[in-house]
Amino acid sequence: MSRETSAPELESVLAAAAAAARPFAESTPADRAQWLAAAADALDAAADELIPLAHQETRLPAAPRLKGELARTTFQLRLFGEVLRDGEFLGATVDHADPAWPMGARPDLRRVLVPIGPVLVFAASNFPFAFSVAGGDTASALAAGCPVVLKAHPGHEELSTRTGEIVAQALTAAGAPEGAFAVIHGVEQGVAALKDPRISAAAFTGSVPGGRALFDIAVSRPTPIPFYGELGSVNPVVVTPGAVAARGEAVAKGYAGSFSLGAGQFCTKPGLLFLPEGHGLDDTLREAVSAVAQQEMLNDRIAAGFAQKLADLRAVSGVESVVEGAQDGDAFTPSLLATTAKEFLAGGEAVREEHFGPASLIVTYSDQAELTEVLDSLEPGLTATVQGEDSDADFVRPLLPSLARLAGRLLWNDWPTGVTVSWAQQHGGPYPATTAPTTTSVGTAAIERFLRPVAWQSFPDALLPEALQEANPWQLPRRVDGTR
Repeated sequence: MSRETSAPELESVLAAAAAAARPFAESTPADRAQWLAAAADALDAAADELIPLAHQETRLPAAPRLKGELARTTFQLRLFGEVLRDGEFLGATVDHADPAWPMGARPDLRRVLVPIGPVLVFAASNFPFAFSVAGGDTASALAAGCPVVLKAHPGHEELSTRTGEIVAQALTAAGAPEGAFAVIHGVEQGVAALKDPRISAAAFTGSVPGGRALFDIAVSRPTPIPFYGELGSVNPVVVTPGAVAARGEAVAKGYAGSFSLGAGQFCTKPGLLFLPEGHGLDDTLREAVSAVAQQEMLNDRIAAGFAQKLADLRAVSGVESVVEGAQDGDAFTPSLLATTAKEFLAGGEAVREEHFGPASLIVTYSDQAELTEVLDSLEPGLTATVQGEDSDADFVRPLLPSLARLAGRLLWNDWPTGVTVSWAQQHGGPYPATTAPTTTSVGTAAIERFLRPVAWQSFPDALLPEALQEANPWQLPRRVDGTR
């Protein structure tokens, strides 16, 4: 039976988050780093309880998948602690008064980023730890100094409840204000929370229809709020003639492993493989894909949706089967299909949209001009990959503007299904990949989504926030009078 948060319970959660907002915002970065570390330690200590629960609800293998994902989750909580201790995320900037400023006398101006307020996070289905209750959105919002209301995904309700209890208890035990974190359940409750004026921003990972519906609500409120949605992506892979000649077999095997990984239920799954005509890799691809074992999908709804999308793709004129995957209930072996660039351009939406599951489409191109035409017809996504050789520079260089238009992360001789959590990571892209293409939902820069700038003009030093005081008590990296 589905869990549902009652209306009184939801009101209590929202009221507590609103009450926690001020003390949370006034906490020091060092305090918040300790709170995040406490949450990470508590989750690590509960691994033997949480991993079997996640396996039971999501069908994902306990090892290495869920064990590794929990480790990723606690790592990113601790990494945001490093962000907080570093202090650069605050963007502290000081311009002293200057009567000789070229455009006229300049007053004393000091700018810093502050927490935006309570954040509503919609958890994802396909990563029950790393993009769920204690995932990247939660970690970055808490690091920014924002209370979090987490709307649990119905695909792993029991895990969400238990994870939420562990995180909330660890935070408050470490000194965070009561109400800094809570989990709610239910579609209507999520919508009600999104509409509530006490929520100042929202983050979402999921489908295009679901994310767009929530985005429309967020921006249609009497007081609109930022909505950071990660939605859909087909993640094209371009293989050059040089790469086919030099290491075609390795590329084919790598692609088969990437698009079938986790039953194709990654937002970065490569859905399109662009190969030159006459590539000669059909047998290698067929063998590599056919060797992948049957995998269960996350739940009945996702399995049914994938089966329908795959049927629609197979029905498109000019699309042929290379490997006819099989279905056994909610379990599938991967499917590989193929078409030409000309047929792809005439194929409509079915060949261009994301197929969330173990299927991919090969598109053969005749030359660089035809490849560019097809790339320019694609909707943007999260990633775009090139498998090429250094000697292919003249072939690849003219493609780069098209690829950069398509994605927030470009890969060279790698596979997009590995998304590390680091300082330079970018996990985002133009719509429909995300609703906010200037941001990322993975990596340390994710904290920027939940901060807003405030400038202080001509205030006495004693009334300034610590980050802007003349003595720089937090020893922050700052820009002062234009100089770092």
